[in-house]
Amino acid sequence: MKKPTFRDIEIIGGVIAENEQYRHYHYPEMLIRYDSNFIDFKLMPSLAEFQQTEIFLKEFHQKYNQTHLKFEFPENEKTGPGLQKYFEDNGYDIGFMELYAIQPNDFPFQQVNTEIRVEEVTEHNYNDFISLQYETDRQNGESFANEKVKLSQKQFADKNNMKVIAYYQGEPAGTMNVILSDEFVEIDDLAVQEELQRKGIGGSLQRFVMDRFYDRTVILVADGQDTAREMYQRQNYQYLGFKYEVQRIDEE
Repeated sequence: MKKPTFRDIEIIGGVIAENEQYRHYHYPEMLIRYDSNFIDFKLMPSLAEFQQTEIFLKEFHQKYNQTHLKFEFPENEKTGPGLQKYFEDNGYDIGFMELYAIQPNDFPFQQVNTEIRVEEVTEHNYNDFISLQYETDRQNGESFANEKVKLSQKQFADKNNMKVIAYYQGEPAGTMNVILSDEFVEIDDLAVQEELQRKGIGGSLQRFVMDRFYDRTVILVADGQDTAREMYQRQNYQYLGFKYEVQRIDEE
């Protein structure tokens, strides 16, 4: 069985340029989505190489009135002290992602909670899904939330994309996106209303995936600085690697 890597994680956006050193991702339908508009280094750059690429991306983004810069670095490689200092001196937020995978049979047993109901999103409950997701995404601004609605509409029509909603005591409580491929099932964008967290809703959303796709490896990416990763570790997900990233928002 193939071992998952970050290359198996879906990126919303297309590669519009590629060379020996990096891939340039761009998604004109959602310019403010940082994870869709960035440079992904295939080889760790030197400081001079990074600065050259930084100038290129800044000039490119300025053409589209984009104010962010984002760069990802090769899987399982740490940036050196020279790059690290440059990031710190130039206002970059430094973070890293972690890749996890699990076989559905390894997901821990969960007592059935009759107050929680999980469903695949269909025309019947689509508006519930969109409304709840919109409220969650508003934390990142109205423009982002509105564009996310358009993205969800596009994904809803994609046979390789499944949306899932959880209800708690009959009310919409959590949402999740599931990306399907021949070998893997990726969990993405799992969110539970803050006031309803720690009630088993997140686990029930995941259990839905484990039961539906029991014969495939389930993968996900967690923020390396977020407590959610601790939950995945307790749920028997296996850590597979990391990927450093930096981003900066420039004044308009």
